[in-house]
Amino acid sequence: MPATEISSVAVNPGISPGLHIWGWEVAAYLFLGGLVAGLMVLSGVMHRRREPPPESFALWGPLLAPVLLGAGMFALFLDLEHKLHFWRFYASFQIASPMSWGSWILLLVFPASLLLAVVSLIECGGGAARQPESSWVAAPVSGAQRYLRERLDKEVADFLRAQRGHLALANIVLGVALGIYTGILLGALGARPLWNSPVLGPLFLLSGLSSAAALLALLEPSAEARHRLGSLDLRLIAGEAAALVLMLIGLASGGAAQRAAAHLFFGGAYTALFWIGIAFTGLLLPAVIEFLHRRGRAQATVYPAVLVLLGGFALRVIILFAGQASRWEYL
Repeated sequence: MPATEISSVAVNPGISPGLHIWGWEVAAYLFLGGLVAGLMVLSGVMHRRREPPPESFALWGPLLAPVLLGAGMFALFLDLEHKLHFWRFYASFQIASPMSWGSWILLLVFPASLLLAVVSLIECGGGAARQPESSWVAAPVSGAQRYLRERLDKEVADFLRAQRGHLALANIVLGVALGIYTGILLGALGARPLWNSPVLGPLFLLSGLSSAAALLALLEPSAEARHRLGSLDLRLIAGEAAALVLMLIGLASGGAAQRAAAHLFFGGAYTALFWIGIAFTGLLLPAVIEFLHRRGRAQATVYPAVLVLLGGFALRVIILFAGQASRWEYL
């Protein structure tokens, strides 16, 4: 009787390294989390300076951070299999678990960003609740600002205003932690060789800072401030491109699984998406447009900022899905 050979292939998406288990919800969370991290860092730095910051840094950055973070957390909530058990993340603290670190970082990010947003509304709204020496921008009084001035006791407002420097520092520290964490979260999953890079955390942080600068440029009414934001974004784009190159060099010079993961971007299934969505749309094209504008060869437009935001989202989507396509079976 001839021998019979039987092959068994795992098809469980929860354990098979070749199948996708994370979808658009996680990509949206990674992008919004990085964007919030950038807003917190940039706004925190400007709030600690003595000179008057642009309106986008002084007001819009702190206001948008908790709103966008809430949207990102909602996207992450949609991805949970057992949504009613989300509280278990806070039942304990696991020092060796990146997800546990991330859960507690997010718990601290919300109050820090909200308090800085409240201070920004008090400081930038004008009126009796603002001291002349801390007057930064001549923004019109909005309904939210009027509500705060009417509801907040003067002593409470004065206390919050006095803590502005400490709140700004807390936003910087937590923003850096949040931005790097979004990369460490992926890098901690050893079954995906594409994500096993120490550069992934700094890459996501730089991308978040660049996306935040682009968003603030879209919201900034001052042409001079937009010009400074464009200069900042050019430097951040250069840093992001350098980090991306280092990541690819690390993969290409690694073992067989790492080289196979790098091949996904050099002739593999994600080649076109990577070079068009990230390298060209998110890095090269906005940098060239901004450079030509500074040389007087192009008009100031919103296109560089929009392209940077699209490229930042494309970076998360492509890294997320390509990482799930990479595996160790090549060894």
